[in-house]
Amino acid sequence: MTLAAGLFIGVSQPAAADPPSHDQAPHQHWSFDGPLGNFDLASVQRGYAVYAEICSVCHGMQHVRFGDLAGMGLNAAQVQAIAASHKIPDGIGTDGAPAMRSATADDSFPTPPIAQGLIPGAVIPPDQSRLAEVYPGGPDRIYALLTGYGPPPAGVTPPPGLFYNRFAQARAIAMPPPLSDDAIEYADGTKATTEQEARDVTTFLAWVAQPHLAERHRTGVRVMLYLVFLGVLLFFLKRRLWSNVH
Repeated sequence: MTLAAGLFIGVSQPAAADPPSHDQAPHQHWSFDGPLGNFDLASVQRGYAVYAEICSVCHGMQHVRFGDLAGMGLNAAQVQAIAASHKIPDGIGTDGAPAMRSATADDSFPTPPIAQGLIPGAVIPPDQSRLAEVYPGGPDRIYALLTGYGPPPAGVTPPPGLFYNRFAQARAIAMPPPLSDDAIEYADGTKATTEQEARDVTTFLAWVAQPHLAERHRTGVRVMLYLVFLGVLLFFLKRRLWSNVH
């Protein structure tokens, strides 16, 4: 896979004057939507596979530790195995060259060279730690971008070096199509279509951005039940106290 193919969410070409036009991203049904939403951890794990095999070539997640992956259902041994498969800087070696060591669960995901601006002339792809939260349009727009590539309409030619995508600003984007059918092989046997890969990696990015979402929802439900119980209790207490007052 080429370096450019690893680009996940690229930088779109901005318009010069008015806000750039693009198609509105259709709303998708996500398991994490709504006050009772929660993450489909099977989809989160598949999405991590897409990130690890495709997106991580160019995109980092500097605010995510390897240990955080335990939250998507992995055990300590699996987390450590993933961490150990990455090398991170470890000061300067005895020969004066930068030293590297295997990552541990306490280390953050490394940032690839292109995201550090070390590749001359390359567009710097954004960090994906909180992308689903800060990117305009959120998960719906990310999914739409990943599946929105195609030939431009007649008479439309993207600027040199950009690709037509009807959901990108000005309908032109620097990121080549990163996904394709059977680009990876899912461990659980799920068919890896482009749409499935896009849905899974979007779910993973949403989970990365809000790993405690389900816990917050559960806390909110408990608080609401407590308030309802307290309200009922106060209502009957008021009736009892005022029952003899005419």
